[in-house]
Amino acid sequence: MPKIVFIEANGARHEVDGEVGRSVMQAAVDNAVPGILADCGGACSCATCHGYVRKEFLNRLTPKSQEEQMMLDGVLDLRDNSRLTCQIKITPELHGLCIDLPASQF
Repeated sequence: MPKIVFIEANGARHEVDGEVGRSVMQAAVDNAVPGILADCGGACSCATCHGYVRKEFLNRLTPKSQEEQMMLDGVLDLRDNSRLTCQIKITPELHGLCIDLPASQF
């Protein structure tokens, strides 16, 4: 299983196993990673699974959909590497993926 690393805004690190084909958000929720609220359950309708993908992994992801970009437009600290983790499907190529989490999802 690919390893996914979540880094909280306070620096706390959470390394979890991600099942290929599931979303990065699901891996976080399954492992009770703080900072991923996932209020909509992965429907791309709330942006409470927002995270910052480390630059070295951005080219391994599918491009943002128009729906994801619209949701991201409402987050507090939007950055070039902002993604909704519910929209990132885990693949073997994402082993070691590191997601920095925002200080707040609201």
